[in-house]
Amino acid sequence: MDYGKHQAPQGYEPGEGVLTTLIRIPVRIVVVVLVLPARMVWDALTALWHAADRVLLRPLGRALARLLDTLVLTPLTWLYTWVLTPLGKAASWLAVALFLWPWIGLWRYVVVPVARYGITAPAVWLYGAVLTPLGHGLRWIGTALLAPAARGLGTGLTWLLTTLLVLPVAGLWRHVIVPAVRYGLIIPVVWLYGAVLTPLGLCTAWVLGQAWRGIAATGRGLGTALAWLVMTLLVAPVSWTYRRILAPIGREVAAAFEVAWRITGYVSRAVGRALAWFAWHLIGAPVSWAYRTVCTPVGHFARDSVWAPARRAAAETGRAARAALASARETVRQARRDAWRALVGSTDGARSREPQGIPARTLGSTTTVPSAAQASETPLLGEKFVRQG
Repeated sequence: MDYGKHQAPQGYEPGEGVLTTLIRIPVRIVVVVLVLPARMVWDALTALWHAADRVLLRPLGRALARLLDTLVLTPLTWLYTWVLTPLGKAASWLAVALFLWPWIGLWRYVVVPVARYGITAPAVWLYGAVLTPLGHGLRWIGTALLAPAARGLGTGLTWLLTTLLVLPVAGLWRHVIVPAVRYGLIIPVVWLYGAVLTPLGLCTAWVLGQAWRGIAATGRGLGTALAWLVMTLLVAPVSWTYRRILAPIGREVAAAFEVAWRITGYVSRAVGRALAWFAWHLIGAPVSWAYRTVCTPVGHFARDSVWAPARRAAAETGRAARAALASARETVRQARRDAWRALVGSTDGARSREPQGIPARTLGSTTTVPSAAQASETPLLGEKFVRQG
């Protein structure tokens, strides 16, 4: 295979070595040998499944669907349409008649009149005739009498509380507590903070800052060294192994399985065609030849020499039997007519009471017979219709 004339497969790195190229073909051959039985079994199972689906599963499914429709769906539909629906309608009407209509009547003719004329109307009258004038009177009393008294009482209580409580407390706070706290506590604390605690805090902060910088520098150095060791001793070898060994091997195995699957597909189809060819030449062709050269002539001979004469003979026999039966029926009918005429008798101008058959249409009759002449629709001058006996 000339690798220089073809483009490299997708996913391959441009820097493949000679070792990859050398081991590619043996790996693919081994993979083809391993995948070929699985592919042939897969193709055989697929063909068997398609054949079973076409021959067995689909007709079985249709038969089951028809059986289900005949035995289950149609009776259920009939039961729902002609039994459950009328029963449901009757039950709903009965439920409405027994449970809903009494409550509606109770609400409409008992609860509503009682609530309207027993509760609402007296309540409205009480509100309009009693509570409204009483409320207006109480409002006038509160507005005209109680409100000025409440305002005067509130003003007096406010002045008394302000004079006896608020002003002394405010003077004590302003002239005693505030100067004592300001000059006896806050100023010494501020001086102590500014003169003593601030320099001490600055020195402590500088010392702690220098110590923290040293610790941070030491931690950064240790972290850098540890990261370098991890990258050098662990990450770099693992990355190189994955990039140079595992990834090419994985790509080669995947490509080998892909190529092997295609090749084994071709081989499996070729084997299937060969088996089909052998089956046709060993079974199909002899059966077809026997059907064409033996069964078809024998069937034609049996059809032309046995079945057709037998069918014609059966048809002639049937026609003869029907003619004999018709003749026998006519003979019995004639004998019955003669016996009836002998018993009852017949006079000219009077019709016999025996049941008549369908007479042939002759001159003066309304029925038609092929051997009789057609009667004229209008009689000639002086001509009369004569009843035929």
